[in-house]
Amino acid sequence: MTAALTASAALLLTACGSGGGDDSSSSDKIAGADSGDKASASPSASASADGIDRPEIKLPSDMKLVFEGRQTGDAVKDAVLADNERTVSTVWQAMAYGDLKKSGMGFYYTDNALVGIYQYAKGAVDKKTSWAGTLRYFDRQVTVFDKKSAALTYCVDESKADLKDRETNKLQGTKTTPNSYVFYNLGLKKNKEGVWQTWDLTEDRGSQKCQP
Repeated sequence: MTAALTASAALLLTACGSGGGDDSSSSDKIAGADSGDKASASPSASASADGIDRPEIKLPSDMKLVFEGRQTGDAVKDAVLADNERTVSTVWQAMAYGDLKKSGMGFYYTDNALVGIYQYAKGAVDKKTSWAGTLRYFDRQVTVFDKKSAALTYCVDESKADLKDRETNKLQGTKTTPNSYVFYNLGLKKNKEGVWQTWDLTEDRGSQKCQP
């Protein structure tokens, strides 16, 4: 994992690496990593659209996500992109409300990616750290391998977001640097419910691919 949530210059909002899952990880049970997460969360309004009973995702008004390139014209690629939007939103929901169990992360992340993202979110919750502002997700590219596996790459612009103390709502005043732009490479697989879950995740903070 990156040294996220430190008081260093870059925002470092997101989790890194797919190499989690070894014995150095926390022994805490990952909330929602089993089927119980579906029962513990309320279904979202989109559940009726595709027939999937999804966890509810609701972010606070000061936490905005902008996703570019939502429609590709390919139904499978659009489904991957839509689930990716829900996937990242579950992490920010956990940070915003300090609740790992009802975040929905266990619904959209699995395997190594779930271990890594859970440890990141838990660190944020323990430190009572969140963020406010806008994250922009752009240059999203989907590669479909077969009916149940795909890859997704994209950039995140964190320059309009700032770390926040969840108890006091005080902003840190994070400066924009090249590290405010992050490149992500994800491995996804479609589970039996029809959800495109992220199982592998790597990041390149400060990537030249994402610089303005």
